[in-house]
Amino acid sequence: MSITLDILQIQQFLPHRYPFLLVDKVIECEPGVRLLGVKNVTYNEPFFQGHFPQKPIMPGVLILEALAQTTGLLASETAGDELAGMIYYLAGIDKAKFKRPVVPGDQLMLESKFVKSKRNIWAFECCAEVDGEFVASAEIRCAAVVN
Repeated sequence: MSITLDILQIQQFLPHRYPFLLVDKVIECEPGVRLLGVKNVTYNEPFFQGHFPQKPIMPGVLILEALAQTTGLLASETAGDELAGMIYYLAGIDKAKFKRPVVPGDQLMLESKFVKSKRNIWAFECCAEVDGEFVASAEIRCAAVVN
């Protein structure tokens, strides 16, 4: 069963709001397996004012944050009511790699794959692409904590 989420549904799962909500929609989600989200990158993003004014590129740490937000969405969809009322915090990032810059006009595809969970710590393999080209990847962990 594949699930899709629009921005209003995403806001029910994630506490982030503009300008820090970095997932615009979920186009595929198979709970317990994987989630594919989208971030439409526009010139109006506030970080482009300073990173870098002459050649705007999306900061790598924000690409990782967008991926981390997809892990929270996948964990929420996977756990269902079991972890209702929990908030997901970033618990760790390993093996982060970056290959190409993300610029205004790009559509950043954000994929998270569930690896395992133990004692409310969830582990994921994540990858970001633009137009089918590898942008970044990382192993990301999040912790489910009572809100």
